[in-house]
Amino acid sequence: MTRTATAPLSAAELSAYRRNGYLTRDRLLRPERFAALTAHFERKLAALPEGERPENMDVPHFTDPELFRWLLDEDVLDLVEQLIGPDIAVFSSHFFCKPAGDGKAVPWHQDGYFWRETIEPADRAITVWLAIDPSTQENGCMRVIPGSHLSEASRYRDDDRPESVFDEQLDAGQVDESKAVPVELSPNQCSVHSGALVHSSQVNTSRMRRCAFTMRYMPTTVRFNDAKLGHKHQVFLARGVDRAGNVYADPTRPHPELVESRGAGQRYLGERRGSAS
Repeated sequence: MTRTATAPLSAAELSAYRRNGYLTRDRLLRPERFAALTAHFERKLAALPEGERPENMDVPHFTDPELFRWLLDEDVLDLVEQLIGPDIAVFSSHFFCKPAGDGKAVPWHQDGYFWRETIEPADRAITVWLAIDPSTQENGCMRVIPGSHLSEASRYRDDDRPESVFDEQLDAGQVDESKAVPVELSPNQCSVHSGALVHSSQVNTSRMRRCAFTMRYMPTTVRFNDAKLGHKHQVFLARGVDRAGNVYADPTRPHPELVESRGAGQRYLGERRGSAS
């Protein structure tokens, strides 16, 4: 592990992460790097085609290699290494932006359920959820069920609500909402959660936008099923060495063929319109 710009995780923080399935950090990126990411995101948002929802900015790194400036940032990887070990692959990324007034909801789910055909074991992947805007209860911050990553939760049902980004959600009997904890963050603060953690977020009817950059990583002991998927996705070696015989893509060039091969309605990453939080 390289020297990080922020304090390493304490033994108490690591213990809490193992117990709860998530943690939060007061700062992730160095200020100048966060400012550059914010400016980059605003340019991408302004260039969205007319009519395209801002929640749908999934896997932007496939066509925008500049995003690896942040996906491979040493401070990000130092944090990730403390949770999954020194051999790290970039699994995915997503700008999830809930516009003011009508930002969509994310139903209760576990990320690993939707990734189960893409990587094995899927629950080993983690998400670093970096707030670009303030994320509050008012504008639809993420909610988590602490400790739910340790329990079996596998029954899903259809979700046909127009305000939902998914077309499946955990069956109501699988979620005790009385235990839900809101994860409120300021810009450049982050949360990290396990691929097995039950979480959701509500619609944003406020006057304040809510945007985050989600960076998803997995230990290289996790098997990426590239052939099984028909080359609709790819992973990238971030640090260390491969441990599972995976094939890794080149982060220095765009991969528009991956986006084109996904097509409309593909769900191997668990999306109706994009994997989300």
